[in-house]
Amino acid sequence: MEACPFQCIYCDQEKISGHSTIPSTDEISETIQTHLSTMPDGADIEVGFFGGTFTGLGIETQKHFLDAVQPFIHQQRVKSIRLSTRPDFINPENLKVLKSFHVETIELGAQSMDDEVLRRSGRGHKARAVEVASKMIHDFGFRLGLQMMVGLPGDTAEKCLFTAKKFVELGAKDVRIYPTLIIKGTPLERFYRSGKFIPLSLDEAVNQTAMIFPVFENAGVNIIRTGLHPSEGLLDKTDLVAGPFHVSFKELVLTKLWNDQFKTIENTNNLNEIIISIPKGQLNAAVGYEAKNKKMLLRKFGKVKFVIDPTLQNRDFHVDYR
Repeated sequence: MEACPFQCIYCDQEKISGHSTIPSTDEISETIQTHLSTMPDGADIEVGFFGGTFTGLGIETQKHFLDAVQPFIHQQRVKSIRLSTRPDFINPENLKVLKSFHVETIELGAQSMDDEVLRRSGRGHKARAVEVASKMIHDFGFRLGLQMMVGLPGDTAEKCLFTAKKFVELGAKDVRIYPTLIIKGTPLERFYRSGKFIPLSLDEAVNQTAMIFPVFENAGVNIIRTGLHPSEGLLDKTDLVAGPFHVSFKELVLTKLWNDQFKTIENTNNLNEIIISIPKGQLNAAVGYEAKNKKMLLRKFGKVKFVIDPTLQNRDFHVDYR
């Protein structure tokens, strides 16, 4: 892609984003119009530029793209703009331009806060660059989003947890969490085929992601994406070589979090039924992907029923034994 001169070992932007060329301003306007036609009146709409390093584009190219959104903002049909970029492509001059075009949120592809992981991943910068860029983004009044990957070369569960805690310290308001996948044609594929890199299993990726979820949740950080978007090349495995890809990766993580909660429930009095009260909006995750959690409990009790209690929050629950 024009915007990024680096070749991170896991990356093929064309296959991940589904685009080999940068869209024209007319295409951007048409895409916005199409999506707006499906949105209810009065909704808070945000336009996002993802799939590359936006601030790595020439400044005039950035302005052309941003300018395509301005009519929608002036008509109050779009509220703001969000974009993603690299931490080492942030500078005060560019931030002034972004501010003047109603950009509200800047997401940094940080991936890890461990220098060895960044080095082995071919990122081309150290963790310090994330810290410096995050501070500049805050100083200019933008909302900060940070993106991380689990299972990169040299990564461990401990380093993953360290990265999550550092994201909180840096004041991230939004995060995205992606498991490392091996995409065809990337340097990581060569390392994998030569035995120099072993990706996380699906269970390992789910467990590590579930481990860091509470770090963000307890700090009030919005987890806006968990797992890669299931593009055609991933779904039919034409681009996916190996790694912990699952179309319902987030559901697996949420299932794991509830499963850890329910493991404490024991049938010590040989009762037949339990009724579990859970917070609103947690039913599917509590029951579990393919009813995994309910099936686990049914091995202990004859009947398991879930009910909603609007007074409960987060993953609090109450058990009524019958």
